Amino acid sequence: MQRPNAAQLAYGSATVVLATVALLLLTRTTSTPGITAVSLAGLLLGLLVAVTMPVRTTSVKVTGRVPAPPRNEEVRTPAARVGAGADTRTGS
Repeated sequence: MQRPNAAQLAYGSATVVLATVALLLLTRTTSTPGITAVSLAGLLLGLLVAVTMPVRTTSVKVTGRVPAPPRNEEVRTPAARVGAGADTRTGS
């Protein structure tokens, strides 16, 4: 079984949330078993939507070459950091 893509996760999650809210509003349940049943129904509906969603059949073209970094003849050296630490104090 292949991993779900981003669209499947998004549609499944949105379906779970919207279906659960809609079912809770329609049934007007306030008991714990009722809320649990409605939540499970929303979860199953979201899973069904995510699994039955069509998967892209064409593959994405990936080139085997890695782009070369820009050529820079100048050598960069890090500058000294100046801070307000104990080593920068002058005095007695």
